[in-house]
Amino acid sequence: MTQQPTLVPPRLRNDCFAMPQGVAWTPVDEALARLRAALHPVAGVEDIPLASALGRVLAADVLALRANPPHANSAVDGYGFAHAATGAGICQLPLAAGRAAAGQPFYDTLPNGQAIRILTGAILPQGVDTVVLEEDCAISADAVAFDGPIKPRANTRRAGEDLAQGAIALPRGHKLRAPDLALLAATGTTQVQAYRRLRVGVLSTGDEITSHNAAPHQIYDANRPMLLALVTGWGFDAIDLGHTPDSPDLIRHHLDEGAKSTDVILTSGGASAGDEDHVSRLLSAEGALSSWRIAMKPGRPLALALWQGVPVVGLPGNPVAALICALIFARPALFALAGADWAEPARFTLPAAFAKSKKAGRREYLRARINADGHAEVFASEGSGRISGLSWASGLVELPDEAADITPGTAVQFLPYSSFGIG
Repeated sequence: MTQQPTLVPPRLRNDCFAMPQGVAWTPVDEALARLRAALHPVAGVEDIPLASALGRVLAADVLALRANPPHANSAVDGYGFAHAATGAGICQLPLAAGRAAAGQPFYDTLPNGQAIRILTGAILPQGVDTVVLEEDCAISADAVAFDGPIKPRANTRRAGEDLAQGAIALPRGHKLRAPDLALLAATGTTQVQAYRRLRVGVLSTGDEITSHNAAPHQIYDANRPMLLALVTGWGFDAIDLGHTPDSPDLIRHHLDEGAKSTDVILTSGGASAGDEDHVSRLLSAEGALSSWRIAMKPGRPLALALWQGVPVVGLPGNPVAALICALIFARPALFALAGADWAEPARFTLPAAFAKSKKAGRREYLRARINADGHAEVFASEGSGRISGLSWASGLVELPDEAADITPGTAVQFLPYSSFGIG
């Protein structure tokens, strides 16, 4: 593949996050659809060796340089022949000298009416279109016999039956996994065009936050290690932008530094509209802020902005709300900015092992796990300060926007952590 220069995609528009005037509380699905429509890749493009491509996102379709398999071959160990030489009843064919094996072709043409020893993966010699399984044969030194009739092309693989030469092996936007590397290697690819790994900065804010030696009026920073771990697990480069107290000047400094080294910034805390919510006020004054009021629980307004052209996603300061907003909104947004396909979590329908009545108007996410009976049980408290529930859970139960009365046995939607890329 010819070496291509690194390409830089266009930046996001300053108004890309703007909500229509008059919008109050936005349903989760509508907010996700608006986010999906507003975002496009912001990482540059580069050519990389296939051996280094695990976890990278394809910036262009990859075509099969070679068919897979490249030639018609045998699917079993057995004996090959022309189907026209067989019929109903017992078929006995003389054995030709030699054999065909994987990597050791039989180069001559097999005479009509004869059979040849052939092993799994061997290219079908000229004159062979059908193979009979070894276990179905009686064999002597110079002949093979089996019961007919045999289906034409039995126990053979057609050339290109897995993938034809020139076909799309993997599409643009696909994030490469180990099985994908096997497919590309099998079809002759040694280099791919991929987006540069997305650089995601994580910044914590708040006078009450500290990372060590907490005073009585302070709490330890739980969000930054959590968000950095999420970003790393999603296959992006996590950049720790540290912590800043509630000082507009210090927040501005951290955002300025982050804009120099990252493609997108995640902040936690200060994203609402209180007296000390300096992040949202600073972004509103200088960063084209759009505050999205999402109809979900737990959750608060999601702050979305551009700072010196770099997207900023402002998450709630509460760790429970921060995690859930990160999973539901930040994860698909980051994948879109990285050039990957829109990231949809898997949902499984399970019987509830709990009772709950909810009003219409908000989608709710409950910390949950699957019990020994295969039912979804939820954490004992819905309190947003109960961080232990995040660790206790193995996923989330998603309750609909509409009113719902859940009793034990009611079908509910369970979203496992694994479907959000949490191992």
